Amino acid sequence: MPSWWARPSCAPPSQARRWPSCLPESVSQQGLLFDASPVARRLNCWPPDLTGLDPAWAALVQDFLASAAGQSLSARLRERLTSGAVVYPPEPLRALTLTPLSQVRVVILGQDPYHGPGQAEGLSFSVPDGVRVPPSLRNIFKELQHSLGLPVPAQGSLVRWARQGVLLLNACLTVEQGQAASHAGWGWEVLTDSLIRAVAQSAQPVVFMLWGTHAQAKRSLIDAVSGDARHLVLQSNHPSPLSAMRPPVPFLGCRHFALANDFLMQSDPKTINW
Repeated sequence: MPSWWARPSCAPPSQARRWPSCLPESVSQQGLLFDASPVARRLNCWPPDLTGLDPAWAALVQDFLASAAGQSLSARLRERLTSGAVVYPPEPLRALTLTPLSQVRVVILGQDPYHGPGQAEGLSFSVPDGVRVPPSLRNIFKELQHSLGLPVPAQGSLVRWARQGVLLLNACLTVEQGQAASHAGWGWEVLTDSLIRAVAQSAQPVVFMLWGTHAQAKRSLIDAVSGDARHLVLQSNHPSPLSAMRPPVPFLGCRHFALANDFLMQSDPKTINW
């Protein structure tokens, strides 16, 4: 039996907490107080219950968790949770829950989750409704307006994109409060690279949106696996205000959303309702 299964019994989920808690009682009670507010939900237990996850994704996650990299990540996450660290998002695998592998039509790669309280919701660039829209997401909405003439949304949740087949995937799936990239290099990248490979191997055409050098580093991974030109890979600067208008390929004005729909329409008349 892999060591990541050898964990304490988890307390049952409550209305305020979807996932069970397997922390010591003192930390668990603190977590419950956080969870009572929608702007303070955090990760309470690891590894997660994969029940209900798309079987194709679940198989990849299980293989990762059983690997040396997965067991190392699990040990580090559990140590941080047990010590009382505040880790976001509450559901690191939510992108996989909302977008089954067979339904992926677009992939938008991010780097790591937002590290402010209540911001991260398990989807790259997305924040829950009611949370202030971060600068990068504001620029994404500006580009939507430029590309497709859409009004700028008042809320920042991209769940409706995920439910249409837009895989909103960060390279690293957890972060500690107030510490950007704090879990980078812990092993998440081994899993997310395998997820990207699985999408690139799919027979159906997929659009990959690679914004910034970190995301563009995955281009070789996509090209090596896909083996032909059935996918569309779009690259630009990151939507961050620091780079959105800079060369070589400014994000603002890239028209990626319009180009994606034009490409998808070649094989399916149903495009993404951005």
